[in-house]
Amino acid sequence: MSIPITINKLLNDNIVEWARIEFKEGWNPDTTLKTISAFANDIDNWGGGYIVIGIKEENGKLTHPIKGLNEDSIDAIQKDLLKYCNYLKPKYIPQSEPVYYEGKLLLLIWCPGGYERPYQCPKKPTSKEKEKTYYIRKLSSTIEASDLDVKELISLSHNIPFDDRIHMRADITDLKLPLIKNYLQNINSNLLIGIDNKSIEDLAKSLRIADGPKEFFKPLNVGLLFFNDEPEQFFPYSRIELINIPDATGQGMEERIFSGPIDEQLRDTLRYIKNNVIVEKVFKLPDQMESIRVKNYSYEALEEFISNAIYHRSYQIHEPVTIRIEKECIEITSTPGPDRSITDDDLMKLHMRSRRYRNRRIGDFLKELHLVEGRNTGIPTALRSIEANGSPLPEFLTDDDRSFFTVILPIHESFRTITFKKKTRRTKEELREEILNALEENDYSERALYESLGYSGNPSKTFRECIKNMIKEPTIAYNGSGIRSPNSVLTKIKKNRVE
Repeated sequence: MSIPITINKLLNDNIVEWARIEFKEGWNPDTTLKTISAFANDIDNWGGGYIVIGIKEENGKLTHPIKGLNEDSIDAIQKDLLKYCNYLKPKYIPQSEPVYYEGKLLLLIWCPGGYERPYQCPKKPTSKEKEKTYYIRKLSSTIEASDLDVKELISLSHNIPFDDRIHMRADITDLKLPLIKNYLQNINSNLLIGIDNKSIEDLAKSLRIADGPKEFFKPLNVGLLFFNDEPEQFFPYSRIELINIPDATGQGMEERIFSGPIDEQLRDTLRYIKNNVIVEKVFKLPDQMESIRVKNYSYEALEEFISNAIYHRSYQIHEPVTIRIEKECIEITSTPGPDRSITDDDLMKLHMRSRRYRNRRIGDFLKELHLVEGRNTGIPTALRSIEANGSPLPEFLTDDDRSFFTVILPIHESFRTITFKKKTRRTKEELREEILNALEENDYSERALYESLGYSGNPSKTFRECIKNMIKEPTIAYNGSGIRSPNSVLTKIKKNRVE
């Protein structure tokens, strides 16, 4: 069974947190088995981890030159690995695969979070003393669990994340081979080798998107969310609903529903926003060669917040992710709210650092597709992008019950609608005076002048008559020849300046 990530992606692309990777210069059953059991216990719901044997580490990072393993030792190590993993209680067998990296042979061991946690491990696997205890990961270290950690592990054993559960009503045929192939191509997986000779069951086992005994082999929820054309038949409202309201009156309102596999609906939503919402302005400063470019919204921030909504929402709650695009802000709402480990004070300070993830498997797939940051770096990345664009900082909202989470992103100040104090009625003299005051500062076309006075729509009859009379005086005139041209709508009117 192949591991669904290449060694190059694991070590070079930062898809997996470094705290989830352990390096071993050589084969040591005592330390390796403890790390395997710690990854299997997966106390923070990160999705387990990876052990790479044949690389020396320093401060948790690989060092060069890479030593590698002797080809003759690989088979013996894997036999030992199977032998010692039988000492774990309950039994847990990780996936292992010989791989080459920078020309050196390594053994890659994949230890996903186990379904039957917590796992006990002998304190000294190679000795006759078989006293067992629990091990967990803290940052990049494997440590013995405290009494409090053990209680938490036991409670977690009754709380398998929803995305990692078997879907009893689904069948293995509900996992669609074209979608799986497309995913494997996108991440350049080793599973592509000989894929035409592999059954859907083999691929599902390798990707861990199905589980159960042979006679009851069923898709996991995460498999149906990514590899079924219509996941809503299993998870109602697992979609993104977008409403674009460019005008407060509702004129020009557009509603879109993005459905299908959750990675596809995420891409489609982001594509719509990039093509239909994001606008750029260029400002040329008189004393500066470089122009200043600003966008109405930071696309990078929207990308991060919408991806997080897909990642952290609950698929047990039948509510869609909603995106509301109004004239001067965008609201992104998902259910439920943030984990309790994030305090109200953290939300006020825009400091969101979750200790554990709601959907660890969904996160793993989205990370491999480079659709989410992970490692709690997404929000800081979004905030830096917002500040670089000169936009106002977002606002995070939830309630006491943490039943929802809303991110509000205000529009850039340069794109705000300028409002003017309107009078319901102006006399002709008042209108004439306001026209003259406006033209003291700038030249305008008729429509632009009309709008600058706080009106909307086509110029009124009273306004046109006032302009006509002022031209006859002549107090104002058309630019250039003084004659209204065929393109007069775009020709600026300016006040006559008589010395």
